[in-house]
Amino acid sequence: MKTKFSLILLLFFALVSWSQQIEVSGVVTSASDGLPLPGVSVIVDGTSRGASTDLDGRYTISVLSGDKLTFSYIGFITQTITVTNQTTIDVALEDDVESLNEVVVIGYGTQKKEDVTGAISTVKSEEIAKTPNSNVMQSLQGKVAGVQITSNGSPGASPNIRVRGVNSYLAGNNPLFVVDGMFYDNIDFLDSSQIETISVLKDASSIAIFGQRGVNGVIIIETKNGRLEQKPVFTYNGFSGYQNAQNVVKMANAEQFVTMAYESGSQADIEYVENAIQRYGRSRINPNLPDVNTDWYKEVLRVAPMSSHSLGVTGGGKNTTYGVNASYFTQEGILDMKNEYERFNIQSNVEIELSDRIKVGTNAIFSNATQYNPENGAWFQAYFAVPILPVFDPLNTDATPIPFSDATQLGYRGSQNPFPVMTFNDNQLKIRKILASIFLEVDIVPDKLKFKTFYSHDYSTLSERNVRLPYFISENSQRERSSIRRAEVKFSNQIWDNTLTYSDNFGDHALTAIVGTSFRDEQFNTFSATGNDIQGIGLESSWYLNFADPTTFSNQVNEIGDRFYSFAVFGRVEYSFQNKYLINATLRHEGDGRFPKKLWETTPSVGLGWVISNESFFEDNNLFDFLKLRATWGRLANGSLGGSTGTRTVSQVVTDIGDVPTNGILTTNTFQNLRREILEEMNFGITSRLFDNRLNLEVDYYIRDTENLVLPREVPITAEVVNDNIGGMRNQGLEIAASWNQRINDDWSFSVGGNIATLKNEVTQIDSEQGYFDTGSAEFRQRLIVGEPVNAFFGWEVVGVYQNDDQVAADPTAQYELTENNNQLVPGDFIYKDQNNDGRIDADDRVVLGSYLPTFTYGGNLNVAFRNFDLSVAVSGQTGNSILNRKRGEVIFTNDTNVDADFAINRWHGEGTTNSYPSSEGRRKAWNQRMSSFFVEDGAYFRVQNVQLGYTIPSSNFKGKITPEIRLTLTAERPITIFDYNGFNPEVANGVDRQTYPVPAIYTFGVNIKI
Repeated sequence: MKTKFSLILLLFFALVSWSQQIEVSGVVTSASDGLPLPGVSVIVDGTSRGASTDLDGRYTISVLSGDKLTFSYIGFITQTITVTNQTTIDVALEDDVESLNEVVVIGYGTQKKEDVTGAISTVKSEEIAKTPNSNVMQSLQGKVAGVQITSNGSPGASPNIRVRGVNSYLAGNNPLFVVDGMFYDNIDFLDSSQIETISVLKDASSIAIFGQRGVNGVIIIETKNGRLEQKPVFTYNGFSGYQNAQNVVKMANAEQFVTMAYESGSQADIEYVENAIQRYGRSRINPNLPDVNTDWYKEVLRVAPMSSHSLGVTGGGKNTTYGVNASYFTQEGILDMKNEYERFNIQSNVEIELSDRIKVGTNAIFSNATQYNPENGAWFQAYFAVPILPVFDPLNTDATPIPFSDATQLGYRGSQNPFPVMTFNDNQLKIRKILASIFLEVDIVPDKLKFKTFYSHDYSTLSERNVRLPYFISENSQRERSSIRRAEVKFSNQIWDNTLTYSDNFGDHALTAIVGTSFRDEQFNTFSATGNDIQGIGLESSWYLNFADPTTFSNQVNEIGDRFYSFAVFGRVEYSFQNKYLINATLRHEGDGRFPKKLWETTPSVGLGWVISNESFFEDNNLFDFLKLRATWGRLANGSLGGSTGTRTVSQVVTDIGDVPTNGILTTNTFQNLRREILEEMNFGITSRLFDNRLNLEVDYYIRDTENLVLPREVPITAEVVNDNIGGMRNQGLEIAASWNQRINDDWSFSVGGNIATLKNEVTQIDSEQGYFDTGSAEFRQRLIVGEPVNAFFGWEVVGVYQNDDQVAADPTAQYELTENNNQLVPGDFIYKDQNNDGRIDADDRVVLGSYLPTFTYGGNLNVAFRNFDLSVAVSGQTGNSILNRKRGEVIFTNDTNVDADFAINRWHGEGTTNSYPSSEGRRKAWNQRMSSFFVEDGAYFRVQNVQLGYTIPSSNFKGKITPEIRLTLTAERPITIFDYNGFNPEVANGVDRQTYPVPAIYTFGVNIKI
């Protein structure tokens, strides 16, 4: 009876409580500018019940009359409001100046925004999540001034990243990535849905504390984690869509190709066309053509799917915060073969406050990826394959296992068909990463002196399986023996950092000082073996070395490895007086065992700042809400190139001296003993907020010099080449970033932003007798020249095309070619500029034709929100760079190939038809095939980078149940790119386009669910 009474009483109180429940909703905004605040935590005091605001700052929560709601958000003062009978509670949060100024993440800590003296840019999670790609860094394209991202369309491939140009000729130019304190050279394992912020450190002063690994810029990534006293928040992020090749290069069709073959006057090419007519029949539309008109790019391309799914939970208790996430990503390539990427990740963050003074934490990531690499040679073959050749040839009955066609059966010198290499090659790469870190933090003196020890270990393995299957298409296109290459690569990178940080405020002074040590142990090992004649080759279960003929392993088994250590001692002082005068000074002393010539390198840096807006004379300026002038100087060492490597050999030789064979000894010395390259940079900047904080403006100008630049040097007598510190280089530029945010009314808000950056790169020093250094190849020359950009394209300048015989006869250079070189120039041939006016065209007339580095980059974005709808558009672009269209230029190696439609349409075929393109006959002459401005094209482009339409369904109370917050998105990534270059796209990392994988447009539908 007592039990029944208790149950009735409990039910009664439950009903009373239910009758008092109120559904409260509202909008949370910033009091300073009226903009909505997404992600604000709304918690019922004393409970774990809560909600968070959506992108428009809206929230809905069920409470009881008398409950207290607490609204908290980083950078704003927390507010608590008691609920009476309201159903709508709108809140305007006031800026918490001190908190707001601590959101900038720097090396080994954080810093107030007002105290930052360096060039640092930050991108938030909502911007990163808009880009559906396998690699997080593609999300930054066009978003950060001075950062050039060159995408790669191949599944799982990482983009090329340059921060303020290139700093080295031989060493890598990719930045250092710091993810939750761990150092990485590549972040292909990271799931973009887990990122909270990305901060880009661009100037030497900001980078200095990271030492030689940060010489090319540092990108700090903070992943999502829970907060203390936060109930568990479950999230699902997913998207699915497809990729489609854009701006596909149009190649000459059968009619255009045959017309050019007849115009060329080549009897061999005319015979090949007739052979195609005999083999495949005549076209019913034009009987002078074969009944074949193959668009090879259309054949090798496909529409490729991609999708991503991520499930995570974050939260925290009184002393613990945690975040756990699992994600799955898959992407097929647009090349129609076994070309795909699949990745599964598990990530966890845990931090525990053991006491008021001791905190421990751990971060772990496990990543398991499988990548099937494309046969990039297929792009090259598809460009050259003649259109009068079909993919399949039923008459090729000897072909096995598939009757692919072969151009040699028509008389051409190459097989041309790309499908055999696409079909009978399987290149699998399994990538496994275990990334773990642990830290201990002790407050020795509360709120003043803190010690932190941090250990991280990056252990990665790459397992390669490259199988070449046998096939027979023709005598000139076959693979008699199968082969398999197996390789195991292991990387281990351990870092142990210890820091002691002192912070204090006394009167008008604020001081933070940090001293620390950093120990690094890095090693790798590669073992590979290749065998032929695999038994049971038709079964993938036989694709192991034990199924290959063991007698074929000879000279095909290799193993290499290396291990090195580095140790550094560093310190930094941050000082502020009256929040107006700022000093930031860093000193790092670093030793690296790879550089015995100079084992230790000391690199200082200093940054100064003046917050003018805090001066009394500036209080009533009626324009600037905040204005700060910045100036920094710093030196960095580049340790990417090993300092001491090489061999010394002695060998016996026999040479003829006076027609008499003579024995002798030849000694070689390729030993190199390098010093680190040194980067020195000055940066001058302005940070400002104007018009009631609606306009944010950042301006930076920098000059960056690389000393001890490592270049190849020819050793006298032996003609061997070694690397040596014999050069110098300079990068300088201006960066401007601006954004405007405004809330129009309760329904409408918008923001608009943009950035521009200039870059001037030049070689400043080459210590060699000739004063320059040739790069590239003999046929497609590039050159390092003092005063010119690194790896500049170098050749002859085309100024026109001979239109008639009289023009040829009147040109002194044409007459010189005839009399001295027996080379008869005719209408349809190029006219080259005689740079030195000596009446001849020779090597002395070559000039710089362009650089692959853009001199101007830009990006912009527009975000509009109406109630629960939001629309964002991002654009990007660049100018001032050139691309060597090597595909078009490789006609020098064989003339019996196809040509792009642009050439076919615009070729010279009579007086006045063009002054830019040679004739069909001229295309085949060496005079017109030399490295010239005809093959170096403008690489400028404008792109609609991203368009996203979103709709958010807020969390609500439905029949006593709290519904999840749901966000739906439609995204188009790179839907439009406008450019003049005669290729798929103008994104070519090194400026030489031979077989570049096209970057596709991506269209996706996404869902985000938060409970």
